[in-house]
Amino acid sequence: MLQKFKNHLLRNFQFLNGKKILLATSGGKDSMVMVHLFRQLDYKIGIAHCNFQLRGMESFEDQNFVHEYATAHEIPVFITQFDTKAFAEDYKLSTQVAARELRYNWFYELLETEKFDYILTAHHADDNLETFLINFSRGTGLEGLTGIAEQNEKVIRPLLAFSQDEMEEYAGLNSIQWREDSSNASDKYLRNKIRHHLVPMLKELNPHFLSSFNKTQTYLQEAQVMVEDASIMIYQQVAKQEEDTIYFDLIKLKKLPNYKSYLYQWLKEFEFSAWDDIYDLVESQSGKYVYSHEFRLLKDRDSLILSPINFVNEKEEYFIAEDQKEVKIPLNLSFCKVADINNVSNKAIFVDADKLQFPLVLRHWNEGDSFQPFGMNGKSKKVSKLFKDEKLSLIEKENLWLLSSDDEIVWIIGLRQDERFRIDDTTKNILKIQL
Repeated sequence: MLQKFKNHLLRNFQFLNGKKILLATSGGKDSMVMVHLFRQLDYKIGIAHCNFQLRGMESFEDQNFVHEYATAHEIPVFITQFDTKAFAEDYKLSTQVAARELRYNWFYELLETEKFDYILTAHHADDNLETFLINFSRGTGLEGLTGIAEQNEKVIRPLLAFSQDEMEEYAGLNSIQWREDSSNASDKYLRNKIRHHLVPMLKELNPHFLSSFNKTQTYLQEAQVMVEDASIMIYQQVAKQEEDTIYFDLIKLKKLPNYKSYLYQWLKEFEFSAWDDIYDLVESQSGKYVYSHEFRLLKDRDSLILSPINFVNEKEEYFIAEDQKEVKIPLNLSFCKVADINNVSNKAIFVDADKLQFPLVLRHWNEGDSFQPFGMNGKSKKVSKLFKDEKLSLIEKENLWLLSSDDEIVWIIGLRQDERFRIDDTTKNILKIQL
């Protein structure tokens, strides 16, 4: 196995040569085999061990075992302890998910503080098979069937090409000592049920099952790459991004024979889970939306609009004094006296300064707001009607600010000035307000 492992590294992970690598080591057979292999190949290694304090004294015996091994072989060792159960309760996580978050957060800290280049874990081919079967049993898309990735950024799994049998044989031939995790014998967890009962049955039905599975995984991974390539090509035709907001053209989207699959590919990274609700948005009325933890997908006429959640505080107000020349929050506005009107645009207005009552107020619009649009000879109009005429989306409405004087709207900023503050023949002081 050592020569096969050496060839595997040269073929797939040659970039590890000369790098400083951190081996995640539980003290179990798989991680101790990984440490032994890298010791034989003279890599620059360190060992990282997490004590999750989930198995009483057994957890501390694992910790001592790893520490003594590293010390005996003069390997730099880093050990930490976690109150995993308390963390899981505080953040409403399962114990397994809590342990994973704690482990990888600490690993990445070690990369920074101890200047390691990569984190290596001892996942092998049987682990990959178990993960496939877990995902398959719970219902998953193609991505969930492609198994454990050999590399995710700085995390590398160099043993995925090797079976549990190969690991056991290598450990026996090299008299490798390890700690047995008593929880591995329990059928409490789904992974253990699959490991103890389903996988042996599959291997009994087909002695070459693991080899056949590895081929299937390769085909699935190749298919996933094709899906991602097609997804990128179609995205460029259907989506348009403006700053942190993405607009999906529904007319183009609905012409696709399988648009739900494309929506899934594009939106999964934003941690949506209510997929049926998302698919229903396509045919829903405007104004309907679906939330993920940090994002909102909004149906607006012929578009789906994806944006970060922006919880607007309708009571939020900012006051501007008469002598103030500029404001920077919540948006950049400048105020200056000018002799005449020039460069008129929706980004600047010119008002009669003597008609203003200070302090001016910057605020969001409210239902019932009305104003007198510039050029309409004093006729009143609801702000909500202007929004409808301008075909503004909910997100655009939320992001608009009003500038008011003594409860009268001076400017719907970037959109329309109020008639009441316009310059006329009697104006003596012209104030330019610019966005």
